[in-house]
Amino acid sequence: MDAVVVLVLSLCCLLLLSLWRQSSERAKLPPGPTPLPVLGNFFQIDVKNISQCLTNVPYDVLSSFSKPFSKIYGPVFTLYLGMQPTVVLHGYEAVKEALIDHGEEFAGRGSLPIFEKINKGLGIIFSNGNRWKEIRRFTLTTLRNLGMGKRNLEDRVQEEAQCLVEELRKTNGSPCDPTFILSCAPCNVICFTVFQNRFDYKDQDFLNLMEKLNDNVKILSSPWMQVCNNFPSLIDYCPGSHHTALKNAEYIRNYLLERIKEHQESLNVANPRDFIDYYLIKLKQASHNQQSEFTLENLAVTLLDLFAAGTETTSTTLRYALLLLLKHPDVTAKVQEEIHRVVGRNRSPCMQDRSHMPYTDAVIHEVQRFISLIFINVPHAVTCDVKFRNYIIPKGTTVITSLSSVLNDSQEFPNPEIFDPGHFLDKNGNFRKSDYFVPFSTGKRMCAGEGLARMELFLFLTTILQNFKLKSLVNTEDIDTTPVLNGFASVPSQFQLCFIPV
Repeated sequence: MDAVVVLVLSLCCLLLLSLWRQSSERAKLPPGPTPLPVLGNFFQIDVKNISQCLTNVPYDVLSSFSKPFSKIYGPVFTLYLGMQPTVVLHGYEAVKEALIDHGEEFAGRGSLPIFEKINKGLGIIFSNGNRWKEIRRFTLTTLRNLGMGKRNLEDRVQEEAQCLVEELRKTNGSPCDPTFILSCAPCNVICFTVFQNRFDYKDQDFLNLMEKLNDNVKILSSPWMQVCNNFPSLIDYCPGSHHTALKNAEYIRNYLLERIKEHQESLNVANPRDFIDYYLIKLKQASHNQQSEFTLENLAVTLLDLFAAGTETTSTTLRYALLLLLKHPDVTAKVQEEIHRVVGRNRSPCMQDRSHMPYTDAVIHEVQRFISLIFINVPHAVTCDVKFRNYIIPKGTTVITSLSSVLNDSQEFPNPEIFDPGHFLDKNGNFRKSDYFVPFSTGKRMCAGEGLARMELFLFLTTILQNFKLKSLVNTEDIDTTPVLNGFASVPSQFQLCFIPV
């Protein structure tokens, strides 16, 4: 009986402590729905569709009505994901003010426990402070040295696009799921950049690498992973798919460490071949500095970041693009007409063509806008106490910036729920740029590989459409473009199509 009393008293103390802590924090933070002790606002959030519930149809358990959080509390509000407060920024003005006007203060990386388990605070995506600044600066410089934004890397992407076409020809117009093939192409571009070689699409090491990457995107976008990120103690003590994700990441990390070891044995400081060589040279130069951020472990995690960000985001966008083109055959016909008029059939598309292909450029932008691939952005954190719109956000507070609220702004994009390339065309049919186009985020933490991703999306998609007609296996009205996983990334449902040679 005494043990039961002690347990009850302990639980009561925890609840009182949680209530007191939340009350004192909430006095300074932006407004938001009333959190429950320990659980916070967890039951007011749909972990199957976080984007939807943050901006459209949440339900306040302590009120009798249902309205969007942003309509009730404005463009800046606070949610408790578990016991930790998270400030949510909704809409273009709030996101711009934070990430651009106050870029330095909002340049921290917010907490995502499962990724912290995988990356251990290293690499370029989930690191912070001086470590992040040094690794990001080095990565951007090295990618430029290796040709990002230049003709030699464009040649490599064009070559891979032709390999992709040849692989698609092997389907002989039969129904196929494009997921694997579309993942291979951008992954090979990263492989060439990182260790100066590409793989045959049947290479077993390549197949294993692709399998682990694809598997992790599905797992990390699942509702269960959102539960784990809200209640991180579950990661260590509960069974679940998160253990598979950790094992997959460890497999990729060990594979990359083997490639790093091979590079160490063949390194020629006077003639760096790829990203690993440039990093190893930097590592030698910094060997006298015990505080250096350049370590072999950091290199492995940085490479893991490049593969994760540079493979799955591009391949998922391409897959979604094909699904949307199947759904809208009139759009597909216009794109193919423009490709054949500007490029023809006897040469490969190149980046110079893009300025002469406004409709195709608009379609690619509209795909990225419509799917809102990374819809709530990777969480940020404030690097110091920040006064933001008359609220005080304490140092270290996680900040979610809703990119989907910007990409779906009805003032900038009329009828944003409709797939319409006209969102990026002016009245004369010329391509129209928009400051609201933020699929790669914006500010100091925007995607380091944006230039490469844009190049790949244009060259891969136009090369496919130059060589094939797309044939759906179902009627267009039966094609569902709703994402099936909407936790970390918007992933389309599995589908099949036929690539008919032209």
